[in-house]
Amino acid sequence: MILSEFERPFLGGRNGKGVELEDVKFHQCVRLSRFEAERTISFIPPDGEFELMSYRLTTQVKPLIWVEAMVEKHTHSRVEYMVKAKSQFKRQSIANHVEVIIPVPSDADSPKFKSSVGSVKYVPELNAFVWTIRSFPGGREYLMRAHFSLPSIMSEEIEGKPPIQVKFEIPYYTTSGLQVRYLKIIEKSGYQAMPWVRYVTQNGDYQLRMT
Repeated sequence: MILSEFERPFLGGRNGKGVELEDVKFHQCVRLSRFEAERTISFIPPDGEFELMSYRLTTQVKPLIWVEAMVEKHTHSRVEYMVKAKSQFKRQSIANHVEVIIPVPSDADSPKFKSSVGSVKYVPELNAFVWTIRSFPGGREYLMRAHFSLPSIMSEEIEGKPPIQVKFEIPYYTTSGLQVRYLKIIEKSGYQAMPWVRYVTQNGDYQLRMT
């Protein structure tokens, strides 16, 4: 199998522009000598799913989905969350299965939600509420409000304000811009293989702080 041709070492992005990468690591099945000589990744894949290549971007990348959450404590018995989610990628892309997980005090109850899109539910076992947006196009911004009652007397800071977690998946999209330009499968046994490439960007460890 031969995967991609790079114009420069570790480069090859959209519109012919280079993508500078660091800490590039290949699976042990890759023929490194051929990559050094031809800038082509050639390998015999092992059985099952495996990670062919990993790398780190040298440029600063802004969060694909930015979330701001303001917490307003009206009294010792009531708290309100004002949450704004903004997609910071191109309009032609769409993030699917977006989940914004907002932590709340462990004794919060009587939740009330209002959102401009999607659905919101309280998950007591996580001490959080989850805002779910099935389809989040690029360049959009959505708002949500949540109200909770607090039976016990709270301190000035609401339990240290743990981070917000965001989960999402963006098909046909790469954050780095790295693209596979050529894919060829060499099968000597005569088995007919159909080469294809699927791009997917997933959230990974994605956390944001509340204000």
